[in-house]
Amino acid sequence: MQLTKPILRAIALIAGLGLIAPLAALLYVGAATSPYRSSAAEQVSAERVAVVFGAGVRGDRPTRILAERIEGAVALYRLGRVHKLLMTGDNSRADYDEVTVMRRYAEDLGVPPGDITLDYAGFSTYESCYRLRPIFGVERAVLVTQRYHLPRAIYTCRALGVEAVGLAMPDWGRYADILIARYTLREALATAKALVDVHLTRPQPTFLGPFEGIEEGAR
Repeated sequence: MQLTKPILRAIALIAGLGLIAPLAALLYVGAATSPYRSSAAEQVSAERVAVVFGAGVRGDRPTRILAERIEGAVALYRLGRVHKLLMTGDNSRADYDEVTVMRRYAEDLGVPPGDITLDYAGFSTYESCYRLRPIFGVERAVLVTQRYHLPRAIYTCRALGVEAVGLAMPDWGRYADILIARYTLREALATAKALVDVHLTRPQPTFLGPFEGIEEGAR
């Protein structure tokens, strides 16, 4: 079938909008969350809990990106900016347990087990943020993740009722440009979806379950 000029124009318009909308979402969320993001642990406002988002494990070791997220949270802990770490990630299969690996890595860096809480059902940024209040009673938190991901994480949490600020871990210049470019492109698409999720559809997470809270404990 030969495509006519009107059809080609329509296809080009749809393709253009498909590119513009995610980019616009990325720019909007970046601007909206700018006041809540810091690049240095010393500049982060003190909160009780730091939330670390999963980013993949290989066997019993975190990926480099995930390891640096955990290291950022531990830096906050050592400075007294936070007193508890909440590890949220994927444990959807018996042979894949992000959060246990995250906990062990933090313990190896000197964080007591009693100051670490695990969220085994943080299957996405949205689900991790959604579960913070109803499951763990977290109303304020410092989010720790890479710079490319932090705006969406903060925006999602704040839209879901958690007063979130964030510590941005380095990405551009620290990892291969092609890798971060791919992550940033994916992030633009994910950010557009996040706006739909928090403002329109507000889906329930895969699991909710009973309230667990985070124990006060002592340092």
